[in-house]
Amino acid sequence: MDFLQAIILSIVEGVTEFLPISSTGHLVLTSTLLNISQTDFVKSFEIFIQLGSILAVVVIYWKKLLENKLIWKTILAAFIPTAIIGFALYKIIKHFLLGNETVTLLALLIGGLILIGLELIYKEKEHHVSKVEDISLKNAVLIGFAQSISVIPGVSRSAATIMGALFLGIKRQAAVEFSFLLAIPTLIAASSLDLVKSNFNFSNSEWLLLIIGFVGSFISAMLVIKWFLKFIQKNTFIPFGIYRVLVALLFWILIIR
Repeated sequence: MDFLQAIILSIVEGVTEFLPISSTGHLVLTSTLLNISQTDFVKSFEIFIQLGSILAVVVIYWKKLLENKLIWKTILAAFIPTAIIGFALYKIIKHFLLGNETVTLLALLIGGLILIGLELIYKEKEHHVSKVEDISLKNAVLIGFAQSISVIPGVSRSAATIMGALFLGIKRQAAVEFSFLLAIPTLIAASSLDLVKSNFNFSNSEWLLLIIGFVGSFISAMLVIKWFLKFIQKNTFIPFGIYRVLVALLFWILIIR
């Protein structure tokens, strides 16, 4: 991987991390287009640069996180199922699922169809939960289980949490914001676990690539988060579902022959 490829991947990560279209899936497909081999370092790079996206969430929501400590109970309750499942399946995820184009495309396709279907039957009602702090601990845990499905590349952590929240009667705006906040412990844990498993054994040039990826994902994520919050106020998630289906079919034609 060279510097230009690292920049491209970091932008892809920042743009797709919080949209329900799968950042991991897009990183895998982008790496394929750029002819980047799925080495252990590349897989670690794709996990590590998520920290840049997380910093963007912290910068945007730091005041809310400091002033409302009850939110942390809800976030941590949702994080526990993913933490247990992610830790237990770490080797399978990194060595068999990450970089698997077929799994990624199937997950993109099926997830897109489910997202479209859910939006077609979903009706936002007055009594639905409209604030993150009003999400019950029970629903938070259930959303956490929904998020754990995203260990499969192509599913999308954002899509899994948002769809889980919508199904439980949480309004779109609150579902999106909770997805952002839940990403903080989830992605920090995933990146930290990978660094520990790698024994921080990176060369100087690899560390430089990691830093470039971190900065690139932070900047692009900041822009996308602000745009997404405005977009969802007047729109549904159907465009993202259609996009997922089209991308999956296009790459299937181009790659899986």
